[in-house]
Amino acid sequence: MMKPILMVLLFISAGLAGCFADEEETTTKVEAIFEYDPKKDIRTGTTITFDASSSLPSDGSLTYKWDFDGDGDYDETGREADWEYPNAGTFEVELTVSDGTSSNSQTRTVKVAEADTPEPEADAGSDSPSNDCEGESASSGSFYLVYICEMDKSLSSKNILASTSVYLDGSGSEPCKDNPQDCDEYISEWYWDLDLQKDEDGDGDSKNDPDLEGESVEWKDVAPGKYLIALTVVSGQGLTSTDETTVYVNYAGRWTDISIGGNTSGSAVEIDFTFDVVYNEESGNRIKRVTSDLVYPQEDDDCVDTIPGEESNCRAKIDLFSYNSTDDASQDTSAIAVNQRQYGDCEEDNDCVTLSLMGSCHFNDNPSANEDDICYRKDGQWTIAIHNEMVNDLQVESLTIFLIYK
Repeated sequence: MMKPILMVLLFISAGLAGCFADEEETTTKVEAIFEYDPKKDIRTGTTITFDASSSLPSDGSLTYKWDFDGDGDYDETGREADWEYPNAGTFEVELTVSDGTSSNSQTRTVKVAEADTPEPEADAGSDSPSNDCEGESASSGSFYLVYICEMDKSLSSKNILASTSVYLDGSGSEPCKDNPQDCDEYISEWYWDLDLQKDEDGDGDSKNDPDLEGESVEWKDVAPGKYLIALTVVSGQGLTSTDETTVYVNYAGRWTDISIGGNTSGSAVEIDFTFDVVYNEESGNRIKRVTSDLVYPQEDDDCVDTIPGEESNCRAKIDLFSYNSTDDASQDTSAIAVNQRQYGDCEEDNDCVTLSLMGSCHFNDNPSANEDDICYRKDGQWTIAIHNEMVNDLQVESLTIFLIYK
């Protein structure tokens, strides 16, 4: 039998344990958190605003003490404080907050340059090949132009999934913008931002998030597209400069010796080739056009006329059809007469047809367009189909698909 005194102690202990648990659950952690503005390009005499309003708890119970020069003495109090540095250097700024019982500190580094320190100048570079995938002269300018050339694609893969590496070169950047020849400064950091739509570090600037670091870098696994990027350089004194540029990645793929069956069941025979296109107004990644070129013989070598004396049924007529991601037909070449299928370098015994889809028309999502308007079909996955209405099969010479962003 438990003695009365022991039972009373047990009840008291249990009650106190509950009180302690409740007190622990309701206690808010004290945490010092501060931001400052500006965060970069700070010079002597620049007014910096330090803000500790994100510190916890935010119920008005905290006191705030600031040490701006790391000497252990508090220089200012209050949730917000302004400070100017009279001398250049690297300073440890410490914020200490307290609720009267607990305290917590955060330290951040601020770099200050002399007022007359020259600014750097970022140069994101440019590069273009001499020729495109067909050996024609490629355009050049203050941009990067890259071609993915798959000119001998296998029929076992009738889709376009290619990507490539883009080599970015910021070596043209200067540590001093105005007098690069008489400059004692240097560039200490190179930051490449590959997505100017996202502010990944939350500093209010969407163009300085370091996706890659280095003077010259390899940007891997880049799909066909148009990309707006930026290079930010930081001088040894902590001053910055940003330069934007555009990277265009074009694509060309060619399939050869394609066998397509004849229409023997009242339904045209089609062979589908698929690819993704991007037309994004917000990011600027907008395709310029998709072009497909089809070359086939006017008559197949093994064709036999089924009705002698009549018009030859061996005369081939192969077409290109385009479909969007929901299989809605867009454009096709069926209206081109057989006697109008020779142009340019098309050989005498061949027919050549071209189907072009323009970016601003076929891939732009226009919410005001009529659903039956064949122009506006949205981007995403598209299909180019080789289409045979004729009875006879045919050995098609080649199909080439170009995805042109520049």
